[in-house]
Amino acid sequence: MRSFSFVVLSADEFDVFAKHHSQGNFQQTSAMGRMREAQGKTVEYLGVREDGELKAAGLMQIVKAGRSTFALMHDGPLCDFDDAQLLGFFVEGLRSRAKEGGASQLDITPEAVYCRRTQEGEPQGAPDDSMVENLKALGFEHVGGFSTGYTAVPRWRWVKDLSEIHDESELLGTYAKYRRRNVRIARESGVRTRRLDRDELALFHQLCELSCEKQGFQNRPLSFFQEMYDAYGDDIEYRVAEIHFDEYLKTWQDKFDKLAADQKRVESELTRSKTEKRTKQLTAQLGKIEKDMEPAAKRVDEAKRMLEQYGAIVPLDASMFLYHPREVVCTTSGADERFDKFYAPALVHHEMMLTCVERGIPRYNLYGINGLFTPEDNPGFGVLEFKQRFNGFVEEMPGEFVLPVKPLTYALKKIAHKLLGR
Repeated sequence: MRSFSFVVLSADEFDVFAKHHSQGNFQQTSAMGRMREAQGKTVEYLGVREDGELKAAGLMQIVKAGRSTFALMHDGPLCDFDDAQLLGFFVEGLRSRAKEGGASQLDITPEAVYCRRTQEGEPQGAPDDSMVENLKALGFEHVGGFSTGYTAVPRWRWVKDLSEIHDESELLGTYAKYRRRNVRIARESGVRTRRLDRDELALFHQLCELSCEKQGFQNRPLSFFQEMYDAYGDDIEYRVAEIHFDEYLKTWQDKFDKLAADQKRVESELTRSKTEKRTKQLTAQLGKIEKDMEPAAKRVDEAKRMLEQYGAIVPLDASMFLYHPREVVCTTSGADERFDKFYAPALVHHEMMLTCVERGIPRYNLYGINGLFTPEDNPGFGVLEFKQRFNGFVEEMPGEFVLPVKPLTYALKKIAHKLLGR
């Protein structure tokens, strides 16, 4: 007979457990707890001990929205969902705690992987149907089911395994050829990345606004990103990519000047040539140099024009990254698409992956995709294709589950939502 006890944990106890758990993630941390408390939500860290050892835990928040009160566990709880006895005991404790908090329902989005897939969408092994069945047996409704599309807590995620990569050369070698070229072009064009300070977050917000306007999404307020910065401290990074048009100009001016010097040298040699064979070689060489000079001259003119129009330094792309011992997650990005040809996003993600390699963080999570893997009728295919060029894999998560805590109240709420068309 197994012996379980339901416990309330301190923030430190919870963090120690979550740090080493195979499902640990940025949502299930005391940093997120501080963030939610700052938003006026009630937060508790709850767990189950078996014979004194902590076996499962989760951050639960009680949210009051108008007349509705509900409990949430984003990307949690951290638990073996295939252990029916442990899960059943934990859920019963969570149900009681949620009811004490006035919640009519408990919403969870387990961080346990339902099915691992290739980045082209092919299954790698059998799906974890027992997890889903165990939750349903405890009274959970599988809201939305195995859906495709974007959701608030992404059900489909693109991930790259970095555990066997040791340096930048090895990292670049795992990318598609096109992506390696993108990184090189960005660097040669004077694109540089840096970490933003708190007082620079308006710049990040502005770049997100550009992307939101294009994609038809609602941007979060600047205050949200400031609150995240305050809550996560060293475990959050806002990174911007900026192009230095003075460097861009110098790079192409140097290339043009070298070609011009080569042209002059070959022309001089051509006038002194004494054999037909040598003349033919020099003529071909001169033709190639002159062919290369034309695009180089255009780049010099373009760089001068951009430097005059936009100034020396222009922000191109920015992303928000959250650090966890298990992974780094990119949850939010924005870009100025007028400068797409400089491939700033490719450089940002490459340098962040390199940071993971240097710190020994084994996973890079580029987060949400829509679960559709062909271009037909798929407005999100470009997002998938961008991520695929880094070469990773896909985790299909089980999705959202709702447990009625106050069945009558929950049923009336569902009827009201149906009538209102929500």
